[in-house]
Amino acid sequence: MRIGELAARSGRSIYTIRWYEAQRLMPGVMRAAGGQRVYGDQHVGWLELLQRLRHTGMSIREMREFAALVKQGDGNFHERVEFLQTHRKRVDAKIAELNEARKLIDRKIEFYRQRLGAGPKPKARGKGAVA
Repeated sequence: MRIGELAARSGRSIYTIRWYEAQRLMPGVMRAAGGQRVYGDQHVGWLELLQRLRHTGMSIREMREFAALVKQGDGNFHERVEFLQTHRKRVDAKIAELNEARKLIDRKIEFYRQRLGAGPKPKARGKGAVA
């Protein structure tokens, strides 16, 4: 498929796809006889993966490292697994951090709901409590 079709199927702009290529993040792109890039179905999934990796905090440098592993071929699955497991640990830590932040926000919401209602006054949280 050509870049326009890849853009339509992946939901990414042509500009974004070209940028990913310029960043060496698109393995397996072939060229037609006229020099035009030709993409396969795997590139639709690859673009989805890149977006998810980026949304989970992976840097462009790290994404480049992963793409380089993929470009090397099938002989390095162990390295790819280790690479993704390391990233997953960072994602898990961030999720835990966000869950703790959400708990604090939920406590604040409840605090203010109690203040708005006719219910009992909430207990003070002690020194340094923030309103």
